[in-house]
Amino acid sequence: MVLAQLGGSISRALQQMSNATIIDEKVLNDCLNEITRALLQSDVQFKLVRDMQTNIKKIVNLDDLAAGHNKRKIIQQAVFNELCKILDPGKPAFTPKKGKTSVVMFVGLQGSGKTTTCTKYAYYHQKKGYKPALVCADTFRAGAFDQLKQNATKAKIPFYGSYTESDPVRIAVEGVERFKKENCDLIIVDTSGRHKQEAALFEEMRQVSEATKPDLVLFVMDSSIGQAAFDQAQAFKQSVPVGAVIVTKMDGHAKGGGALSAVAATKSPVIFIGTGEHMDEFEIFDVKPFVSRLLGMGDWSGFMDKIQEVVPMDQQPELLQKLSEGNFTLRIMYEQFQNILKMGPIGQVFSMLPGFSQELMPKGREKESQTKIKRYMTMMDSMTNEELDSTNPKLMNESRIIRIARGCGRPIRDVMEMLEEYKRLAKIWSKMKGLKIPKKGDMSALSRNMNAQHMSKVLPPQMLKQIGGMGGLQSLMKQMGSSKDMMGMFGGADK
Repeated sequence: MVLAQLGGSISRALQQMSNATIIDEKVLNDCLNEITRALLQSDVQFKLVRDMQTNIKKIVNLDDLAAGHNKRKIIQQAVFNELCKILDPGKPAFTPKKGKTSVVMFVGLQGSGKTTTCTKYAYYHQKKGYKPALVCADTFRAGAFDQLKQNATKAKIPFYGSYTESDPVRIAVEGVERFKKENCDLIIVDTSGRHKQEAALFEEMRQVSEATKPDLVLFVMDSSIGQAAFDQAQAFKQSVPVGAVIVTKMDGHAKGGGALSAVAATKSPVIFIGTGEHMDEFEIFDVKPFVSRLLGMGDWSGFMDKIQEVVPMDQQPELLQKLSEGNFTLRIMYEQFQNILKMGPIGQVFSMLPGFSQELMPKGREKESQTKIKRYMTMMDSMTNEELDSTNPKLMNESRIIRIARGCGRPIRDVMEMLEEYKRLAKIWSKMKGLKIPKKGDMSALSRNMNAQHMSKVLPPQMLKQIGGMGGLQSLMKQMGSSKDMMGMFGGADK
């Protein structure tokens, strides 16, 4: 994924610093130089990188820090905060309200994925209970209406457009009026793009904006645009009141840092990122969880929200009870694999879990891992109820393994590999034993009961060391008390 390389480079720089016996000026400078190099290689603007380095040095003044201060923890926190500052313009974007008609206008260059993103945006809100509709005011690109029509039909979203009308302003006005009469509460207007910035494009956008009076103008930006992103975003903002940004193609191999940092520099918040072609490959962009996942620290609250979407409410208390008991069976593993496959792109899901992304989800091998999970489930289909429900690892003797391999048509080594994966996950699951389960048994309340003790068991040892051990984790959780901040670093949130 875009920025995965950047996250890996920053994590390695922090890890090397953590391995140093004494944190002195040289160690700090080496760490910051490594982070600076990684940011510049990812196309992050030079001025932002320079300011970040200066700010960290001001915060982490080694001479002024009294003995006993955990310098590693202070440096780690400073890096985290400064990365968040680069990506956070400090102002919220307009949010549509259910039952009240909102018009959202999409703008951007041709080829940025605007039409696909319109449908993703509509589909996302449809799942949240909104009544969206799509209007195709792109009369410049041949096939634009066909593409929007196809996407909207697939997602079962009403749409409006014309094969004969050439005036985009007229189509936009007619479409908005029609869907207002039909009581749609989210009307999305897709406008023309051009292969380059042209006066005609900006004039057309301005006219459509004046005619439809959108509540929000969304600028769609391709993540591969690099350093040019700053000029592009500014040019669009000068023509129409851009209120928020969606960055697309975050699943590619582009550097991506330029798009994110330049957009942040224009003070327009990024609200979503597109991570693939499919309808569900679309994520809310929240700065702290994003930076947390970028550095491999996970986003526990985001993971809990995903689970809530796929685990039926009536099954949640039972699942949480099993979690608190620490007993992990093959049947539970099977059920959780089923839920994981329902959650959407598997790479997104595993990147939310601290330490999981590297273990079960190697970079660039999401499809392979998804296939492996399906293969594991096929093997478990060849097991008896006794085998699936047992917590005794000795039950799986040689003759049973041979029988399972024959039953699913896989080599014995594949069955052995699946059982090793079960043991590894059972070990992690057992560390959650004793977790206080909310009376209602709902997933959202679980994250509120995640204390430092449980988090320290789930986090990989090297990450815990980077934070400053148990003491560092406790003070971090205390320090980041608010819901958003807590979920940013490790997940558990007080709502």
